[in-house]
Amino acid sequence: MRMHTFLLLLMLSLLTACAPDAPEIIKIQGQAQGTTFHINYWSATPVDHQVVATAIEQTFDLIDTHLSNYRPDSEIEQFNSQLSTQSQTVVPEIVELVRIAEKVYEKSQGCFDLTIKPVFDLWGFTGETLNIPAPEQLAEQLAKVGMPKIQVQDDTHLSKLQQDVRIDVSAVAQGYSVGRISQVLEQMGVSNYLVEIGGELKSKGVKPDGLSWRVAIEKPLPGERKVHKVITMPKESAMSIMTSGTYRHFYEQNGQRYSHILDARTGKPVTHDLVAVTVLHEDPTIADAWSTALLCLGPSDGMKLANAEKLNAIFIRLHGSELLETRSEALKTTTLVSIQ
Repeated sequence: MRMHTFLLLLMLSLLTACAPDAPEIIKIQGQAQGTTFHINYWSATPVDHQVVATAIEQTFDLIDTHLSNYRPDSEIEQFNSQLSTQSQTVVPEIVELVRIAEKVYEKSQGCFDLTIKPVFDLWGFTGETLNIPAPEQLAEQLAKVGMPKIQVQDDTHLSKLQQDVRIDVSAVAQGYSVGRISQVLEQMGVSNYLVEIGGELKSKGVKPDGLSWRVAIEKPLPGERKVHKVITMPKESAMSIMTSGTYRHFYEQNGQRYSHILDARTGKPVTHDLVAVTVLHEDPTIADAWSTALLCLGPSDGMKLANAEKLNAIFIRLHGSELLETRSEALKTTTLVSIQ
């Protein structure tokens, strides 16, 4: 479901031997939402692991029926297919995501926009071939874009101000999914876990030996699978890590690179040298939205906004062949995580 690229977050030290009497780390992994997932958890009290696994599978299925833009029978596609400006009933999850997106849209001055899909498709990023649109083609599709064209009526109702506007939650869906799976674990009595979906993750608690969960961020270079930074997660609170990047999904033509990250204000791929933004936040959905928005804005405007919003963020630029990292003011002063 997620259309923008993320950095691969490699779970570290999960296989470290524990004391003989320490609880076992339970591992659940598989494929969902067009990517892979890995769930690691343990509990000091008895937990029916089969019940947990079943609940996780059912949650993935439910998210798919609500939010998948690739299923014509999903709740969100039913809303999109209705060429009407009348109020429509939708599941609360869709309204929740639209509300989060509205705030980030406003703060990013329209750079982040859940209605960008028509332009994304126009450029060919849902296929295998780049299509550089003519100005009139781009203008035609941009006319369908704009978060203000979606109005929240209440917790279960949305309306369109323009009949052909569509919502695509790919930019926040994996963060939302990480949050929902984490909720399932906590509802089952699990308070120590690491949930990862497509490289996006959330942790809470510690490993059975009392040490923190540790994850690594991959270097944002095409064809690379090397560790860039290692992050030690907090023990006392939940923390999510969400990363957006331009270094995997892009086209190159006549020496020009075309990123799949589009600026919704222009309908064109971003051209700055910011290749990855990682956001650390307790709420994975919010972190997911911000990582995309900050990457869209670029190194200067993005950092200004990250500082204004007191976001924990890592910016990585590719200057020639050199990776240049900068951190937001909030991240420089935080004691919640250790970054090496």
